[in-house]
Amino acid sequence: MTDFLSAMAAFWATPVGWTVLTLVHVLVISVILLICIAFILLADRKIWASAQLRKGPNVVGPFGMLQTFADLMKFVFKEIIVPAGADKFVFILAPLLSTVLAMGGWAVIPFAPGWVISNINVGILYLFAVSSLGVYGIIMGGWASNSKYPFLGGLRSAAQMVSYEVSIGFVIITVILLSGSMNLATIIEKQAGGFWNWNVFGGSEGGWWHLIATVVMFPMMVVFFISALAETNRPPFDLPEAESELVAGYQVEYSSTPFLLFFLAEYVNIVLMCAMISILFFGGWQAPWPTPYLQHWWPFWVSAHGFVMMGVKILFWFFMFAMVKAIVPRYRYDQLMRLGWKIFLPTSLVAVAAIAAWRVFGPVNGVYG
Repeated sequence: MTDFLSAMAAFWATPVGWTVLTLVHVLVISVILLICIAFILLADRKIWASAQLRKGPNVVGPFGMLQTFADLMKFVFKEIIVPAGADKFVFILAPLLSTVLAMGGWAVIPFAPGWVISNINVGILYLFAVSSLGVYGIIMGGWASNSKYPFLGGLRSAAQMVSYEVSIGFVIITVILLSGSMNLATIIEKQAGGFWNWNVFGGSEGGWWHLIATVVMFPMMVVFFISALAETNRPPFDLPEAESELVAGYQVEYSSTPFLLFFLAEYVNIVLMCAMISILFFGGWQAPWPTPYLQHWWPFWVSAHGFVMMGVKILFWFFMFAMVKAIVPRYRYDQLMRLGWKIFLPTSLVAVAAIAAWRVFGPVNGVYG
């Protein structure tokens, strides 16, 4: 038995074994994520219905819990219609690209201690690269449709996503300055010890003096949240698919599975942004209280504890996304651009300078200086 276990351990250490393990890890995370997205989509509809004093989906399955799966079957069995004047290859490639890039962003998201597909030291840069490429799927879909409304929706999306990526980038720089790392797991680990050590309250370094940085970091959290709404084309910033102006924007000519892929990519990105807010500002898998009791737990239960904490935070921020969709009216496009370039960009630049000065000239305590 010992020889067998040794042989298995040696096999997993080989390139083939590592590849098999990674593929299994990717498959497990993808399946769990897709199932969660199905129920999160149902929750989105239920929250929106409650805000409008309606019941929402309540027929398919108990309490309507199977409604999303019924919608999935409907989309899968519908005919794929490609407009006669469309570029067929790009038309089909666009939703595939959007979905692959959206799912790819989760490769560096740590769900719990040790629960991450790729724990790379430049995880934030990886997310920057993936999110920047995501706009190409929408642009390609709008252009390939060979129709005016989709084309206008694609242009709007390109301008909007680029505008708010700048603000998100500067906000993340403030977190990097506080944590001293671009590794997402390290950023989470530095927020251990209680909610007062979370980055939204100035991080954990510098003794209680770090709470002064809350004056900068709390507004940066708000800027990140609003920019995430715009980055994911979420109401009130859903201008690329504004039904009162562009029918459905870049999605007008899509039906069946290609439309489903666009829809899936949007919600995967939304949940990814919820995970990013949780990781960057609210401690990720860390509990909001000190956890010395975890030292006596088995590693699996420690990871399970962190997974639950991370899940609760993601669900809370998705609830905030859903409430904004339900109660905030849509912005005009000029208001959207003004908010991004004239308010968020200067504010985030000042915040970067302030946090950099705090790191250099703040309290020493053996850490600063």
